Amino acid sequence: MEKVLMKGNEAIAQAAIHGGCRYFFGYPITPQNEIPEYMSREMPKAGGVFLQAESEVAAINMVYGAAGAGARVMTSSSSPGIALKQEGISYIVGSEVPCVIVNISRGGPGLGGIQPAQSDYNQSTRGGGNGDYNIIVFAPANIQEAVDLTAEAFEIADFYRNPVMILGDGMIGQMMEPVVFHETPKRELEPKTWATTGTGGKRAPNIINSLHLDPANLEKHNLHLQQKYARMRAEETRYELYQVDDAELVFVAYGTASRIVRNAIIQLRETGVKAGMIRPISVWPFPQAAFDQLGSQVRALMSVELSCGQMVDDVRIAAAGRWPVGFYGRSGGMIPAQHEIVDACRSMLEEVA
Repeated sequence: MEKVLMKGNEAIAQAAIHGGCRYFFGYPITPQNEIPEYMSREMPKAGGVFLQAESEVAAINMVYGAAGAGARVMTSSSSPGIALKQEGISYIVGSEVPCVIVNISRGGPGLGGIQPAQSDYNQSTRGGGNGDYNIIVFAPANIQEAVDLTAEAFEIADFYRNPVMILGDGMIGQMMEPVVFHETPKRELEPKTWATTGTGGKRAPNIINSLHLDPANLEKHNLHLQQKYARMRAEETRYELYQVDDAELVFVAYGTASRIVRNAIIQLRETGVKAGMIRPISVWPFPQAAFDQLGSQVRALMSVELSCGQMVDDVRIAAAGRWPVGFYGRSGGMIPAQHEIVDACRSMLEEVA
């Protein structure tokens, strides 16, 4: 297959079309604007519909409607815009309709800045909206991975009747790398007999709804959703282990941060420091099983993030007291330099000596 040099945002948009997306509803916000711009040009060529909504709130409710009708639909935004979509996302989960949501995150809080950050981790992995719910969240570390995960996300969303989020950042969205558009892995999907496609006078109408006024019925619905989330944990957890077989310090990093950590590990090993990395690909479900594969030689863990420290809580839970857990992060769009991570590793190893 031919490699194509593409900007991350545009590659994600093309991957969505490749994955069967035919409806896109969004609203502009940097640093993801190339996604709706690309969709406005290319979606009609694929026989689909692009519509710029009047707001992020309107966009997610348009997604809700199209998904309820059985369409493959996507929206994209950046951090403050995703915050505005949270109520709609909770409705979509509660109604069990599939969709794909892309967050090319930026620094915050509030409007913050347009530089890359990972400070939306808690928002993404803890639900964000009201109620007991989860969405699958994939965090690609390069544009090829973003392409593959975006295309597959539509299959996964349809399989579970649940939203799937692609959590990128301004770096992933704006950089350019060569990509290949592979054949998307297919799943055995049930017919969408629940969709609001019209009755043709042959059946009772379907109703898409998240309202359950009877507490017993709502609890039953919640328990059903929890069973679905348990299956997601069992079948959709993804991670990469890098140089952990003999590592004394194991970094935990995802997305852009993991790229810098990988180079820091190479530098550390050249000087005799045995370091490795657990790279979550799914940040929800979080890959707790990866930590059970670490050997007895591991002396410490260190979470490296483009935030003030959010994933580190999940790292501590996964560590379960077996190792001390350190943290190194930069926030507000500042990117840690390789030497900063190397120095943090050395300091951590001195502390646990």
